[in-house]
Amino acid sequence: MPLTVAVQMDPIAGINIAGDSTFALMLAAQARGHRLFVYGPEELNQSGERVWAQARPVTVQRVVGDHFTPGDAVSIDLGDDVDVVLMRQDPPFDLGYITATHLLERIADRTLVVNDPASVRNAPEKLFVLDYRRFMPPTLITRSVDEARAFLKEHGSVVVKPLHGNGGKAIFKVDADGQNLSSLIEVFNTAYREPHMVQAFLPAVAKGDKRIVLVDGEVAGAVNRLPGEGEIRSNLAVGGTAAKTELTPREREICAALGPELKRRGLIFVGIDVIGGEWLTEINVTSPTGIVAIEKFDGTDVAGLIWDAIEARIAAR
Repeated sequence: MPLTVAVQMDPIAGINIAGDSTFALMLAAQARGHRLFVYGPEELNQSGERVWAQARPVTVQRVVGDHFTPGDAVSIDLGDDVDVVLMRQDPPFDLGYITATHLLERIADRTLVVNDPASVRNAPEKLFVLDYRRFMPPTLITRSVDEARAFLKEHGSVVVKPLHGNGGKAIFKVDADGQNLSSLIEVFNTAYREPHMVQAFLPAVAKGDKRIVLVDGEVAGAVNRLPGEGEIRSNLAVGGTAAKTELTPREREICAALGPELKRRGLIFVGIDVIGGEWLTEINVTSPTGIVAIEKFDGTDVAGLIWDAIEARIAAR
C-alpha cells in the first residue's frame, strides 16, 4: 500500500547524495510508490491536538546537481495526513532537537515516527550506551579537571569529546603526560554546560571504527571506517575511509544484547560504533548513517530492510 512519508531533514539541496542515508531511504520509498514530502524542523507547528508543517512534495533521482524536484509548499497535518515521519535532521542534540521530539511525540499514536521521538530523546548517543558499560572502554563523565587528571593517571592516554557531539567533531587525544588536559577541560567547560566524556584511548582505533547498522533490533550490515593519516577519528564526515568487514563474535554478542531493547523502544534504524572488534563506544539513534557504504561493499539493501520494518509496524498498528 502506498504511504505518505514526511521527511524532517536538513535542506535537501545541500546533501551529498553519494553517501547520504536519508537520500537512500527516500529513493527506496519512492521506488515502492510512497509519496514524499520534506520539511525542516523549524517548520513544525502545534496548536491543540494538531501538529503540522509547511512541507514540499518532492521527487528524487540519483543525479548529481539535479537530485530532487520540489513542488509548492503546502500545510500538511502530520497526525492526519501522513503515515510515516522520518526524523532525519542531523544533530546537535540541542533544545531545538529535543523540542521537535516533544512535538512529534504528540502524533505518535496516529503516525509512525522513525525513530520513536520519546526514545530518541531518552537515548542520546553517548548516554544510552552507558546502559551497556560491560562492553565499553573505561569511561568517565565529568566537568572536573581533577577527576579527568585522576582518570588519565589511571588509564594513560585518553580521548576527550563532547557528550552531545556528532560526526567526529571536537574529539581530542591527550597523551599520558597530560599536556593540555587542564586547558582542554576548561575550554569544554566554557563551550558546553553539560559534562564531557573522557575515555581510555584505544590504540586499536588505527585499524578502524566499525559502524554496525541494526534494523528493528536485527543486524543489517556493517562497514569498517579507517582514520586518515595522522588522525584518530575515523568518521567518514571528517575524512575517514570505508572498507568491507565482518562481525566478530564479540560484536555479535553486543548486537544480541542491544537488539531486543532497541526493538522495544521503537528505534528502527540504529547505528552502533565498535572499536577493535570488542569496544562499544556509541549507540546512534538520532540520524544514523552508513547504509550506502554497506550496500556498496555487501550488496545488502539496508534501505529496503528499513522500509520492510516500517511497513510491518504500520500493518500491525
